[in-house]
Amino acid sequence: METIRDWFRRHFSNPQVVGLALVLLAGFVVVVLFGNMLAPVLASVVFAYLLESPVAALERRGVHRTLAVTAVSLVFLLVLLFTLLGILPAVSAQLTQLIDEIPDMVARGHNTLMGLPKRYPEFVTADQVDQLILALRSEAGRLGQHVLSISVQSLVGLITALVYLVLVPLLVFFFLKDKTQLIDWLSRHLPRDRALSARVWLDMNRQIGNYVRGKVWEIFIVGAATYVTFTFMGLHYSALLATLVGLSVIIPYVGATVVTIPVALIAYFQWGWSAPFAWLVIAYLVIQALDGNVLVPLLFSEVTNLHPIAIIVAVLFFGGLWGLWGVFFAIPLATLVQAIIKAWPHAQESQGEP
Repeated sequence: METIRDWFRRHFSNPQVVGLALVLLAGFVVVVLFGNMLAPVLASVVFAYLLESPVAALERRGVHRTLAVTAVSLVFLLVLLFTLLGILPAVSAQLTQLIDEIPDMVARGHNTLMGLPKRYPEFVTADQVDQLILALRSEAGRLGQHVLSISVQSLVGLITALVYLVLVPLLVFFFLKDKTQLIDWLSRHLPRDRALSARVWLDMNRQIGNYVRGKVWEIFIVGAATYVTFTFMGLHYSALLATLVGLSVIIPYVGATVVTIPVALIAYFQWGWSAPFAWLVIAYLVIQALDGNVLVPLLFSEVTNLHPIAIIVAVLFFGGLWGLWGVFFAIPLATLVQAIIKAWPHAQESQGEP
């Protein structure tokens, strides 16, 4: 107990450290307890943060902030409508078509697997093939039931989406328009002795801004390049697969590996072991290589480099807490932890401790 007491006295005797801890604790509690209810607000904060850059650019050119916010908000609304009315229906239609073809794919896969015991009797037996086919059919049935349950709840989801479609652009507009007033109001309710919190925030402000903007551009560029490539090569379900590939960049390392499976399977069922299948796989690997070695360094040059283990742990931890949003912000949140760890000794040094 004495050791724990000494640790608390050493680390939390500084009012700035206590203030930082209270701010972090308050933010954590709000997101955990009220995250679902405040989802439109949190999403609007993210979009407003993303759109602040073009608004600031217009202001530097002499455009009044209200006018700049209005113009950027209109562009944002048009992009949102294009996504909801243009991209999502195409992806949904291809997903429905793919689900309808799953039984045929399973049958073709069954014929392929049944030939393995004859070709490689020392490695594969007929019983193993039968067990694998039974498991695949069971998973296909579960997938069909899951899709059916989603369709049953589609009316509720549609109503929720319509509410969000109205609320989010409205909230984004006011977050951008009244940014100064909102920040001043929030500052009045924060601890006065917050130099440490301000130092951490300045570091995180740069990190998060660069990350969110870079990640959105990465999703768009990778998804668009994949769609053009797959469409040019004649791969079925190009829009659906390109969307999956684009969204896979949200989860570093893991996302690209997981999404490779449906891409390879659909290409195999379309072409089999042939030259088009090989070229498709090569083109996909080239896109992934360009993303990791060219695009990511360009877009995230100002983001602190984190060890892959730290990134994977952050994705698992924050994704488990907050779902998709936790996965999307896993790297900024991990960077926040890193910034706090870096700033913490300074708080001790400010007290004159060795």
